[in-house]
Amino acid sequence: MAPTHKSAPVVGLLLAAGGGRRLGGRPKALLTHRGRPLVEHAVGVLRAGGIERVHVVLGAQAADVRERAELPGCVLVDNPDWADGMGSSLRAGLASLADTDARAALVSLVDQPGIGAQAVARVVGSYDDEGSLVTAVYEGVRGHPTLFGRRHWTDIAAGATGDQGARAYLKAHAGEITTVECGDVAQPYDIDTEADLAHLEP
Repeated sequence: MAPTHKSAPVVGLLLAAGGGRRLGGRPKALLTHRGRPLVEHAVGVLRAGGIERVHVVLGAQAADVRERAELPGCVLVDNPDWADGMGSSLRAGLASLADTDARAALVSLVDQPGIGAQAVARVVGSYDDEGSLVTAVYEGVRGHPTLFGRRHWTDIAAGATGDQGARAYLKAHAGEITTVECGDVAQPYDIDTEADLAHLEP
């Protein structure tokens, strides 16, 4: 079972800074899903999956997100370089964890509402120690959520540029990755375009 007490080693890291360029500049965190901002749903998924502590990286219209979204207990991390791509948000998020007692970061993306608590719980359940590298896979294709043990954070941050995030690091360390099939409980689509908005519920 995923640990849920305050000293739980795995902390959630939700990347929610995107500006929704292909959505007419609507920040993804503030898209409406089930009557509330999408960022609230994403935090709820992490907590339902067994993660108590969540750091949320904000970027586009961060002040509006802080005002409109109810994110009690979350650590809100501002990324002023959000427009540079997901890599900058991953760096900001990992930096926010550096002075905590977290032993691993479970990284998820705000614009993947098809990935629910069951997938989160499976990935968290594969955590072993600070050297852990765990990714969800969907019919064998790696996706999110992804878990990075603390031992990897510095090197992942060093290589996180543009929209690459940790992709290059994971490729270089493929032999160390534990993969967890989640295709039976989750769908890894992104909310990137106007057509994708059909995945969201009123």
